[in-house]
Amino acid sequence: MSRTQLPAFCGCLLAIFLSASSPAAGAAEAPSKTDSPAAAAGATAEPTPAIAHDAENAVVKVFATMRYPDLFRPWTKQPPSEVTASGVVIEGKRILTNAHVVLYTSQVQIQANQAGDKISATVTAVAPDIDLAVLKLDDESFFNTRPPLPRASTLPQIKDAVLAYGFPTGGTSLSITKGIVSRIEFVPYSHSVSGLRIQIDAAINPGNSGGPAVAGDKMIGLAFSHLGNAQNIGYIIPNEEIELFLKDIADGRYDGKPAMYDELQTLENPALRAFLKLDSSVQGVVVHQPLATSASYPLKEWDVITRIADTPIDDQGMIKLGSNLRVNFRYLIQQVASDSKVPLTIVRAGKPQQIQLAVAARRPLLISDLRGDYPSYFIYGPLVFSRATQQFLQFLNNNAELASALSMIRSPLVTRRGDPPDADREELVVISSPLFPHKISKGYSNPSGSVVYSINRTRVRSLSHLVAVLRDLQDEFVTFELDNRGGEALVFSRSEAVAATEEILTDNGVRAQGSPDMLKIWQAKSAK
Repeated sequence: MSRTQLPAFCGCLLAIFLSASSPAAGAAEAPSKTDSPAAAAGATAEPTPAIAHDAENAVVKVFATMRYPDLFRPWTKQPPSEVTASGVVIEGKRILTNAHVVLYTSQVQIQANQAGDKISATVTAVAPDIDLAVLKLDDESFFNTRPPLPRASTLPQIKDAVLAYGFPTGGTSLSITKGIVSRIEFVPYSHSVSGLRIQIDAAINPGNSGGPAVAGDKMIGLAFSHLGNAQNIGYIIPNEEIELFLKDIADGRYDGKPAMYDELQTLENPALRAFLKLDSSVQGVVVHQPLATSASYPLKEWDVITRIADTPIDDQGMIKLGSNLRVNFRYLIQQVASDSKVPLTIVRAGKPQQIQLAVAARRPLLISDLRGDYPSYFIYGPLVFSRATQQFLQFLNNNAELASALSMIRSPLVTRRGDPPDADREELVVISSPLFPHKISKGYSNPSGSVVYSINRTRVRSLSHLVAVLRDLQDEFVTFELDNRGGEALVFSRSEAVAATEEILTDNGVRAQGSPDMLKIWQAKSAK
């Protein structure tokens, strides 16, 4: 296969996959250091028995009508789909459920156990990265006979018996399954967010999502997923993560969990320790690549982080919580952060010192996350432009042939994944759809999935910038250069492209040339 054939091959593969499938995009006070659930988890205790109680009265069935984005036809949405899941009554006359249950929903209703009526609900808060959401009911008299389910203030013990409540598919009545707590870890939840997760050996099936898990007489967390290739392994979002979420949204918005984004490595290798001239008593993790290289940034390459606040870090980057639990030290960031900074002890050139490291809930990326939004887009002639998103990339990477083709053409979707914005680019702009049929596109290969490099030799910095460049263009021709190895440029007569746009929108039943934010930029030319 020649170099010039590769981008066309990539576009053809994308067209094949688009015709075969349509992707879905996706969706109280914090405990103190001394009384947090995790801090108490290491205390020696007998396994707690599972006890049936009034949890059945607090569990609800959630009915949602979803309208997911169509990532490759961003001017429209996917057809409505009906899903059912579970939820639980919490304080404040609210229902707690999973974000993926209500993300992109156009209608939500809940139904109590053994009740006939459904009550309309509104999503008031959603955290896609930690998979939690809160609903408010139109009729709050529902809560008069359904008090909130109490939540445990400590993590369960390994081997504690647990009951999982919910409304899984395959039936209409409440299901209760029994198992034990088998593992507690600090793991990634999404692209950049990590949190505590409880693993249980009770069955968590589709429809169980959002239902409570109960140990003793209290809720220990919320069911949110199962392991697809194994039986009777489910995962629970523990109360600690729930409390952090509820505290976050108390001001009416979700800000997210603070995190550090420096690249670190373990300190287990003897040669690495010798290279750093470390005493045998020094334990911690090595800073391989600091988030920033400016002189003012407190972390430098080869620094060794030995403590977070007063807690020592071992050579695997783990900390001890009590006597029975080890988790990654990043767990403590959310516990000790103050004014968006965490105290760290480091060893630099053999000398210990204390620093304050700034942390943030999100790291800007060239390839961003939709986070429950619908994609912005702009149509110009036969071309459809949109931002590259994690959801767009995830769909491409789920197809081995297409992912391989993107690698072969050295697409920035592969080579720049995980990179932050820079002086040249705020985000990646992709041609998200195959060319609309029109005579002005004669002879061009399918460019869908390609990243736009420049327009008439002007580097494209963002989707907004692309629209502004096209708006202000006065040249006779418009030339789109694509950012990949080989391939072809797309050249159109500017006047023909503008005229063709209206024809294309009409012929294909597209209501608007762009999303509202992009049309605002495009139409600003009339004010000049």
